[in-house]
Amino acid sequence: MDEVEVVVAHSERATLRVGDVFLKVDADQARIDVEVEAMSLAPVPTPRVLWRKPPVLALAAVPGTTLGRLGGPVTGSPAAWAAAGAAIRTLHDAPLPPRRGRAGRSSAALAAELDEECEQLVRTGILPADLVARSRRIAEAALRPWTPAFTHGDLQIAHLFVDGDKVTGIIDWSEAGQGDALYDLATFVLGHQEHLADLLAGYGTAVDLDVIRAWWSLRSLLAVRWLLEHGFDAFAPGCEVDVLRSLT
Repeated sequence: MDEVEVVVAHSERATLRVGDVFLKVDADQARIDVEVEAMSLAPVPTPRVLWRKPPVLALAAVPGTTLGRLGGPVTGSPAAWAAAGAAIRTLHDAPLPPRRGRAGRSSAALAAELDEECEQLVRTGILPADLVARSRRIAEAALRPWTPAFTHGDLQIAHLFVDGDKVTGIIDWSEAGQGDALYDLATFVLGHQEHLADLLAGYGTAVDLDVIRAWWSLRSLLAVRWLLEHGFDAFAPGCEVDVLRSLT
């Protein structure tokens, strides 16, 4: 009998693996609705939906391996990173889904959230005020007009699978929707900035690197306190706090 592996678990949702089946348990059915809809629309490889019985969604495992994880080593040739970039570009060029995703929050909403989060990070002593201030200035460049694209919205490196130099699947679509394409690109290489050139070679078009850096800063600032409150270590080597320090 296959063992049950806890892939991720916190107070909002949990993902379990049993053999070649992933079971996603989420009390917020809106997130599951978004995920199923996005996978049906995305022109890239996605997991096969086996069945759905709220609050559980069962998905088939995708073949291949990830290029790495935040805070851990990375693998894959430059060609594999370029293939990831090409797949992301295919997604971004697809017809827009019907709703905004996490990458589609307005600049005004993001600025307000960022101000609140920076104040909390300093007030609670989680991060020093000078680091927060410098990081906040860098993040400003992300708060600008952008052309909507079909975005994944949580395109962490661990969410894209490859076999050699072929992308075999992209998972975890609950934050998908219309959004800023550079948010996806920045998220994918967060903590692994040395692979950005290979990723962009496959993506096939020039991007504003200052905005990529801004998204690294903004995403990290918004994530630190949530991660700590949900049992994750944002201070681990190579993770969000290290990213902020490297940018300033």
